[in-house]
Amino acid sequence: MRIMGIDPGTNYMGYGIIEIRDGKPLAVVMGDIDLHKIADAHQKLRYIFERVRSLTLEYGAKEVAFESPFFGQNVQSMLKLGRAQGVAIAAVLSAAEDITIAEYAPSRIKQSITGNGQASKQQVAAMINRMLMTDYAPRKLDATDGMAVALCHWLTTSNTLTQLTAGDKRKGLGGDSKSRKGSSSWEQFAESNPDRIKK
Repeated sequence: MRIMGIDPGTNYMGYGIIEIRDGKPLAVVMGDIDLHKIADAHQKLRYIFERVRSLTLEYGAKEVAFESPFFGQNVQSMLKLGRAQGVAIAAVLSAAEDITIAEYAPSRIKQSITGNGQASKQQVAAMINRMLMTDYAPRKLDATDGMAVALCHWLTTSNTLTQLTAGDKRKGLGGDSKSRKGSSSWEQFAESNPDRIKK
């Protein structure tokens, strides 16, 4: 089985593909889709669609994982990133009907690869080389970020305990069952202790 990981971007979109053999991940390919020379925003989206669809078909990925957009203060950047990710997802779906798609929060990916949700791109890249026994030194770390997404997906789905405890972190924006319970507990606390709520 082959898994493709994609780190969405509007200038460089990183990707990495692993193949699972005998329960172990092997590196197939990784790289980045260079978009920074395409000035027109709509042509960028078209190029993303064509390249992601081509990669999905060429390497026969059965599962594709995406890094969720990071919520920053620049709304315009977030909108552009969301469009890029949406087009990439559409490209994957157009390539195969029976393909599995997952999303992971950036901190979840870093945590699964390095053990530290705040790890740097360089630390992630170094750990990927150790895990896959490779010596990748890409010109852009978007490529190793894409590979990290693929490995995060494999680590999450191949471990029963991780599957049971990951909650929504494996699907998107970083919330999990614990945080949802926390919200519910807060509501219960507020109802039980109205005198402690300041208005």
